[in-house]
Amino acid sequence: MTATSFPLMISGCFLTLLIWAGCTTVVCLVDDELAAQPATTIGYHSTEMTLANATQGEPTLSFACGNNSQNCRHYCSICDGYYGGPTMVCLSMLLNHLCLPKFDTAMASLNSTNWCTWGNVSGLYSNLSLCTEEISDCLGIPWPNPLVEQTFVDIHSRFFKDCPSEELNDPPPVIVFALVITPICLIPIMVSLVVLKTKNGDGSS
Repeated sequence: MTATSFPLMISGCFLTLLIWAGCTTVVCLVDDELAAQPATTIGYHSTEMTLANATQGEPTLSFACGNNSQNCRHYCSICDGYYGGPTMVCLSMLLNHLCLPKFDTAMASLNSTNWCTWGNVSGLYSNLSLCTEEISDCLGIPWPNPLVEQTFVDIHSRFFKDCPSEELNDPPPVIVFALVITPICLIPIMVSLVVLKTKNGDGSS
């Protein structure tokens, strides 16, 4: 081996080591980048899916809902999806499916003889009234309205038509006698005063 070829061999070996070391560093950096990238991608897609789910949970309505409560959004979504808006037909459907069944069930749990006692049905009556008011307000329909009024008329005809109404009783005989005799006694007294006043006037003139 000559002196010239020995330095060339050392240079070749050194160059090979540099290339190997550089490739190893690049491979490590690429592996680190690939390992970090899926986490970023997954985080992005997770955020995107969260936003999509939130959007799907609260669909855009074609009209302004009364408030942002969960029940109100539910009522408005039903009317928007099936009736195209807050119509009286939709209000009637909601009252028939949400308000009246609760009232009917509560009334059925009572004895029919207790229906005419206001203390037994006042709470049920108030709950029904609040239910109709809440749904009407959510849909932006004035309350009370003809539909709600007709609903209560139907309820009265179904449950309270046989309830006795309070009749006005005559006052006691003593009060009747006093009311009758008082003007009768006042008449001669007033006539006497008029006559005396007339006589006194004629005498002075």
